[in-house]
Amino acid sequence: MIVYRLSRSRFAKDLSGKGAELAGGRWNSKGTAMLYTSDSIALCTVEVAVHMPLGIVPLDYQLIQLELPDEIPIAELPESELPEDWQTFPHSNATQLIGDAFIQEQETMVLKVPSAAVQGTYNYLINPRHPQFSKLTIVAVTPFEFDKRLFVK
Repeated sequence: MIVYRLSRSRFAKDLSGKGAELAGGRWNSKGTAMLYTSDSIALCTVEVAVHMPLGIVPLDYQLIQLELPDEIPIAELPESELPEDWQTFPHSNATQLIGDAFIQEQETMVLKVPSAAVQGTYNYLINPRHPQFSKLTIVAVTPFEFDKRLFVK
């Protein structure tokens, strides 16, 4: 399975989850490393756009295509099992607790979660400290330009 992520060029090949560990996110608390990926390039684009101030076009980004081997099990978190406030902005602490538990339990390397930004699409959270993490491979890294219309004030 191929998953995607968008990253500034200098971090394109860094799969450590350090950025999420430093900043925290919807699915992880500060101090918990996690690699956020998406099921499509379009969803990656929206996920970056919703975190950028209007009028600022992200520059110097790379699209990273990652391959998850078929033998790697993927845990799935259905929307019906999520807390009511899972889509709120700013994000809920409840979703961070779910993601932190996923990382700590180490049952699977990948957790499929619904996107809060685009209904019907999914993000794939990857545990960079899981024993199977070395099986994840970078397929391609290519320059990516955002459509400026996404960031118009």
